Amino acid sequence: MSGEARVAYFALGGTISMTGRAGADVVARLTGHEIIAGLGEPPIEVEVHSPYAVPSASLTFADVLDVVERAAKAVADGAAGVVVTQGTDTLEETAFLIDSVWASDAPFVVTGAMRNPSLPGPDGPANLAAALHVAAAPESRGRGALVVFSDEIHAARHVRKTHATSVATFVSGDIGPLGHVLEGRARFLASAPARAPLSGWTRDRVEQTRVALYTATLDDDGATLAGLERTHHGLVIAGFGVGHVPEWLVPVLDPLIAAMPVVLTSRAGNGSVLADTYGAPGGERDLLARGVIGGGFVHPYKARVLLRLLVAAGAGRPEIADAFAALG
Repeated sequence: MSGEARVAYFALGGTISMTGRAGADVVARLTGHEIIAGLGEPPIEVEVHSPYAVPSASLTFADVLDVVERAAKAVADGAAGVVVTQGTDTLEETAFLIDSVWASDAPFVVTGAMRNPSLPGPDGPANLAAALHVAAAPESRGRGALVVFSDEIHAARHVRKTHATSVATFVSGDIGPLGHVLEGRARFLASAPARAPLSGWTRDRVEQTRVALYTATLDDDGATLAGLERTHHGLVIAGFGVGHVPEWLVPVLDPLIAAMPVVLTSRAGNGSVLADTYGAPGGERDLLARGVIGGGFVHPYKARVLLRLLVAAGAGRPEIADAFAALG
């Protein structure tokens, strides 16, 4: 152990913490100390916290914001950076949530595993070791939240889980990885623009804010959207291609657009919605003219996270549009 830097490590559960007999129920969860022990001699000094031990599908905004608060305290107490391990099911959303509110220049790195410790070749130890190196590296400062997987360093605002089982599941399709971990060093080849943390929200208001995500599908009548203005405070549409919905869905959307912020994204997984190409009813020009907010390059799951924070902060439509435009 070099002792050159101390990293605060928060273990939240997930595949990286699972133990048991292969082929049987793998449910028992290792503590943070037990996960770190699996590295042998950690590459740097580690301060271990185990606040939660749950599948990532059961994590909440409140849980993640609580970890951010604990992480900020750890940094104030001298930690050079932060690492969180969790399940991968919601990792792209939790990492983006962290990136949206993390106010420190200290690195905040999220990682996990696709192969649990009961299987041959589990990837968790290597991912954790790489994440610790990145969190301790001065070069990682000021880059917001990062996701480290398979020795690749990704910006939380761009990375997506793209495969149900592959260890190479995390991909930043629009820009690629920011860098790599080589010989225990974080090597950055690119950067994402600095992002100011969102302010004005409180945890209570975030918990009370409801934002829906609707995915456009072939021949859907939109019946599930009926009355949404009475139960929700915002809506994200994952539209076809560059931001389209069926023509007959437009009358269903009109009262929702009048009642709440509605953000248009693409269900395609990569690329941006357009703004001024297709003008047919249900096309992006038509929807934007009706008051829908363009989501740009922000993917639907992340857009829901961002819109929930913005609505909880009391942001109006111009502020919401600016926040999405700032991300590309």
